[in-house]
Amino acid sequence: MQIAGALSRREDAPGLVLCSSARRTQQTLEPIRAALASRLRVQIERDLYLASAEALLARIAKIAEREPGALLIGHNPGLHELAVSLVSRGSRDELARLRAKLPTAALVVLELDAASWRDVEPGCGRLVELLLPRELE
Repeated sequence: MQIAGALSRREDAPGLVLCSSARRTQQTLEPIRAALASRLRVQIERDLYLASAEALLARIAKIAEREPGALLIGHNPGLHELAVSLVSRGSRDELARLRAKLPTAALVVLELDAASWRDVEPGCGRLVELLLPRELE
């Protein structure tokens, strides 16, 4: 999976992955786990299965404060709605692409302007990068 390779090359690659318990999301996780194995903690969570944007935001608020970054692997429309709600800054073209669609296995990299995970709220994010698998082939 090309996204796993792109993620492994990032200096800010997350140390924590929160992944839905669905088989398909766990299949998405496997190449990421292999690419980031030495520095990755994974939590498989049933509550992420088809979770709404609100439920995902509530889960983000529970991430340990010591955690500098996290990756959510889940499902649309919840993930798409969450990403769109969090971003308020970024390239106009990239924001338009994100608002239009979040394809399967896309990677959305956000920088959050929040003092802690529990302070993450709509509009606090800057879209750093939007990577689509077909663009990496």
